[in-house]
Amino acid sequence: MSLASQNPLKVLIVDDSASARAMLRSIVESDPGLKVMGLAHDAFAAAKAMKDELPDVLLLDLELPGMDGLTFLRRIMEQRPLPVVVCSGFTARGSEQSLAALEAGAVEVILQPSAGDERGRAEAQVRICDALRAASQSRGRSALPGALRAPGAKLSADEVLPPPNFLKPVPVTEPVVCIGSSTGGTEALREILTALPPDAPAIAIVQHMPPGFTAAFARRLDGLCKVRVAEAVDGALLKQGEVLIAPGDRHIILRRLPSGYRVNVVEGPYVSRHRPSVDVLFRSAAGAAGPNAMGIILTGMGDDGARCLGEMKRAGSPTVAQDEATSTVYGMPREAVKMGSAVQSVALGKMAAAIMNFARRHKGVQA
Repeated sequence: MSLASQNPLKVLIVDDSASARAMLRSIVESDPGLKVMGLAHDAFAAAKAMKDELPDVLLLDLELPGMDGLTFLRRIMEQRPLPVVVCSGFTARGSEQSLAALEAGAVEVILQPSAGDERGRAEAQVRICDALRAASQSRGRSALPGALRAPGAKLSADEVLPPPNFLKPVPVTEPVVCIGSSTGGTEALREILTALPPDAPAIAIVQHMPPGFTAAFARRLDGLCKVRVAEAVDGALLKQGEVLIAPGDRHIILRRLPSGYRVNVVEGPYVSRHRPSVDVLFRSAAGAAGPNAMGIILTGMGDDGARCLGEMKRAGSPTVAQDEATSTVYGMPREAVKMGSAVQSVALGKMAAAIMNFARRHKGVQA
């Protein structure tokens, strides 16, 4: 008997829809490392269940009768903080509420799969189980072993882009920064971007988020930052003082122009089990920008980005991983360090300074 089946993570599912509870229960129970501790139709039933036993992770819908899920989440964080994964519907209001939930302390936001979409459910199964494991790691408990049962093989960036030609020289251009993040990344990105001055270098970001949520996330950051932040659209120019965030469910690819860069937004298969994938962005940066680019990998579970950060390093880019002490989940950064892809580890609070130091050094090269 495996360790996962002997000591599975206990999950409490809170959703007002009986059909959604049943679907989520089936998804969670498909993973031997997870166990459904209970089901609750509202916040009051969930609170009653938690009086007897605390779950390892709470899977929470925000649209609840009586006390809404966001209010319940805030009370949990005030009284007895525990890992919470928000399962939200694909609506504008749901996107805004989910971002507020992340700010209130939720570890992750996932999109609730449609009951009738079998392919979507198969893909959601991996993301939901991953999110629950990542949430458990976020309070210092190691994730339990157990292979992911992804829909199909785990694909590499080769499915979207060929490997870069490392022998072909890359002309000096404006500096550009490429950042990849996942679990805990929304708050990490907020801390970095709000610390940047308006003349910061152009930045392209892949944050693992569901479709529809990235637009709301970009709008919220744009209102907080001195740099301009927007969701990427196909063909958008990437300029100094501007940040483009990959839209949920689409990859972004960096393309070189005579003096700068633009991004292409493309469809394609899941790479490293993600779309958008950090590996795709990093590979494109290695080929298009080489030493003109800086690669940064932030908090998150899994290894998306770690391999192609190594390609950026080989192409002459400075590469950085968030350090363990400041990572919500030290998964993606750890893999980048283990592979030798990251030249150095940097604390979250010093990441903005590292970006500006890179820009100043690059300006010296251009001069």
